[in-house]
Formats: sequence, structure tokens, C-alpha cells
Amino acid sequence: MEEVPNNSVHLMITSPPYNVKKEYDEDLTLNDYIQLLKRVLKETYDKLVTGGRACINIANVGRKPYIPLHAHIIELMIDIGFLMRGEIIWNKSASAGTSCAWGSWQSASNPVLRDVHEYILIFSKDTFSRKRR
Repeated sequence: MEEVPNNSVHLMITSPPYNVKKEYDEDLTLNDYIQLLKRVLKETYDKLVTGGRACINIANVGRKPYIPLHAHIIELMIDIGFLMRGEIIWNKSASAGTSCAWGSWQSASNPVLRDVHEYILIFSKDTFSRKRR
């Protein structure tokens, strides 16, 4: 993002790669993935104007182990200096289909939770208000 001047962007919206072995993912360790996100989000902080907004759409991943990516991102953003404004829970259950979350047909030997939501995390830089022009 070198070509973008610092303090020039008013809104950033992203849905970062989930690092879950997709063709475009590098299959990083969780720590390496978090460090990659930290570098990008720090750069985003530098590019935003005071009061600029950053919105991140993210879902949690995995089961063994479960990885709460939204919690990692919230921690990163606060460590960088962002102020958390809130979160939107995007309920995607209407399009999730009717598959059973209980394992084998009519057998609850290994019930699992189905993720039918994602988070939209909303932050601002340095202040909760924006300057009016």
C-alpha cells in the first residue's frame, strides 16, 4: 500500500483470507497468520484518517481445534490502537440448508455446532467521531 498516502483513507472494508488451505492461502501456522494480519492492519491504521473506519468481515474456523478468528482480530486491532465501535453478527442461517449437525443419521454420538454466522467487526482510528468538512 506504499502508493496510498498516510492519513488519506476514510473507510476500509475487508474479508481477509481464512488460512484454511484454500488455493490462495499459504497454509501458515496460526501465529504466522496472525502476524501477517497484524502487518496489514497496522498499514491500514497508517492509511486511515483520524476517525476513519475499518470494517472486517470474518468467520471463525476449525473444530479440532476451534479457532475464534474474530477474537484474535479484535485483540490485534486494539493492540494496534484502533477503537472498537461494535460488531454486527451476520446470521446466514436462512441460506445454510437443512443438513444435520448431529453426525450420523439419528445418532448423536458426535454432535457438532454449525457455524451459521459471521462477524463484521467495526473499528475507528484514534477517535469515535469524524471531522466534518
